[in-house]
Amino acid sequence: MRETRFRRILLKLSGEAFAGRGSSVDAETTAAMANQIADVARQGVSIAVVVGGGNIWRGKTHESMDRSTADYMGMLATVINGLALQDALERINVPSRVQTAIQMQQIAEPYIRRRAIRHLEKGRVVIFAAGTGNPYFTTDTTAALRAVEIGAEAILKATKVDGVYSADPFKDPSATRFEHLEYLQVLQLGLEVMDNTALTLCMDNGLPIIVFDMGVEGNIARVVRGDHIGTHVGNALSVASRP
Repeated sequence: MRETRFRRILLKLSGEAFAGRGSSVDAETTAAMANQIADVARQGVSIAVVVGGGNIWRGKTHESMDRSTADYMGMLATVINGLALQDALERINVPSRVQTAIQMQQIAEPYIRRRAIRHLEKGRVVIFAAGTGNPYFTTDTTAALRAVEIGAEAILKATKVDGVYSADPFKDPSATRFEHLEYLQVLQLGLEVMDNTALTLCMDNGLPIIVFDMGVEGNIARVVRGDHIGTHVGNALSVASRP
């Protein structure tokens, strides 16, 4: 078995990643994501996952609604995605636990940091849902916060493109892809890697972010091995030392 670069990671999945060809939660797409996660987990890598809920509910689009109410509804949407991913993992015999920041004891555990770490130590995939449990915070911020709390070595942000671009590559054919970026460069250039709160938290804790295309089978394993794919965001030292 090839040696891995990271022993513990946090994978950030957007809600849209679950939608597949248009359904709110596409079973085939969810199963494909679970298979990629399973491949890495079976190599002995600890994996935690933060899921978004934009495929079901996006609070920002409901401007006439109270913002806190809309955000709480979005948190509930992430729980649906978390349960779908757990089901897909359990179907291929990968033990997993869903932990939520809003208590709902009939379907998931409450988020407890020490319990989450213990699950990871036992080889279980831990899925964090319901964001931070607070309105006005994104799942990007949740990913950064949970990654720091559990001692993850990197955040792997799954997207539909193969890295961070200077502009939307689907709209601007002249957009160029970055291989390496420092945290401050992302802020100065206004690039959409993670929101500023999440990015600052990563910068303060020296936590690298790797943005990659989830649609390519085996890409999670490639990132974990240290293969040169996607865009690596970090401080000057970590960026310079990336293979």
